[in-house]
Amino acid sequence: MARISLTFPVIFPAIIVISLALLLVSSPVTGGSPDYGDALRKCILFFEGQRSGKLPADQRVRWRGDSALQDGATAGVDLTGGYYDAGDNVKFGFPMAFTTTLLSWSIIDFGKNMGPELRNAVKGVRWATDYLLKATAKPDIVFVQVGDAYSDHSCWERPEDMDTLRTVYKIDANHPGSDVAGETAAALAAASIVFRSRDPAYSRLLLHRAVKVFNFADKHRGAYSGSLFRAVCPFYCDVNGYQDELLWGAAWLHKASNMREYREYIVRNEVVLRAGDTINEFGWDNKHAGINVLISKEVLMGKAEYFESFKQNADGFICSLLPGISHPQVQYSPGGLIFKAGGSNMQHVTSLSFLLLAYSNYLSHANKVVPCGERSASPALLKQLAKRQVDYILGDNPLQMSYMVGYSTRFPQRIHHRASSLPSVVTHPAHIACKAGSKYYLSQDPNPNLLVGAVVGGPNISDAFPDSRPFFQESEPTTYINAPLVGLLAYFSAHP
Repeated sequence: MARISLTFPVIFPAIIVISLALLLVSSPVTGGSPDYGDALRKCILFFEGQRSGKLPADQRVRWRGDSALQDGATAGVDLTGGYYDAGDNVKFGFPMAFTTTLLSWSIIDFGKNMGPELRNAVKGVRWATDYLLKATAKPDIVFVQVGDAYSDHSCWERPEDMDTLRTVYKIDANHPGSDVAGETAAALAAASIVFRSRDPAYSRLLLHRAVKVFNFADKHRGAYSGSLFRAVCPFYCDVNGYQDELLWGAAWLHKASNMREYREYIVRNEVVLRAGDTINEFGWDNKHAGINVLISKEVLMGKAEYFESFKQNADGFICSLLPGISHPQVQYSPGGLIFKAGGSNMQHVTSLSFLLLAYSNYLSHANKVVPCGERSASPALLKQLAKRQVDYILGDNPLQMSYMVGYSTRFPQRIHHRASSLPSVVTHPAHIACKAGSKYYLSQDPNPNLLVGAVVGGPNISDAFPDSRPFFQESEPTTYINAPLVGLLAYFSAHP
């Protein structure tokens, strides 16, 4: 994840027009238009399959059971609940907080398009924020992980059977983690907007806690992978630094509270926290592009000229994604999928597409376009680019395969996910020990439990997909792949 500056001359030659035309032409391989509403319902349902803790009476993923009911006990705190981030049984606070922020942003911008699924999306946020409130209940402490990742990853075990170490990890004044604390503050602040009219008292609690967590993050600066290297690396090691999370947290607090101090913080720290370091990435580790798009909305509404430089950064970021002028760090597969080197490519596809769509909406309302050298990118073009990525995920691709489990007739059968791949506690109540699960991991049989809505890491740069559990980068789903996709599917379900 090398940092690349976007201060470069942008040109838009004829070949780019051809590239765009080829990319935006989707072949009718799925036998008709995607059913975005069905995909939205399943995309949200996935989060119920990732739940940790005591499951509620209205749990719809019935093959899952209660799990990790003693989490936090070794530290004398209640840390039950929250989400498992992917196909393992560890609760990593950094990606969980980012998931919460993006799920909240999906509701804030596109909740009006969710119809009856809005209620389930809001429940998805609350399952996370209830946990984050527990993790931040003690002043100047944030509990950032439950579970020893090395112990967990040495087993192929259902969460309901877990007997691996449930070690509790925290950051504090002597062991800072401005990155994970800043993202947690962003998550709480964004969620406070979601609950502002739905549950005002809960909204106030979330915002009040966000302020405290942000103050802690800013006062005790440092990367959590420095304080907790052995626990969090290489799993969710902060490669990009903590500076972007401080700006990200301040941006969401500004949006949630409209307090002048956060606006002044952003302006004052724009250079020192490197707001202009935008690269072609947006995810749990790198927030720069998201910061610039989020803040640019105010500029485009004519309310915040002092944030003009953030809009310029956002424009540069958008231009850099366009086929034909994209950076070497962003490629397109022959079938038209955004591709970035590294693990779990689909996280980049959904997050970058979300920013394309969100920015296109902000531009539309302001009647603006993105200047890209001699040409310009219209809001309609950005929407088309985002839609092309969503359609690829749902089956409009060379393999004619949906990369969302349970959507369409052809989808991944052997996803890298412990609970999905092992017999459920419903059909096999007896304990399955750590190493006894290995035969299911190595089996060529389809997973017995359908984790409906799970979107896997996806195909490689050549559009090839192995559909095999050991190929975890391609076959593992994550919460932070689905969270931005919720917003995308909501929009396209209303604007197909």
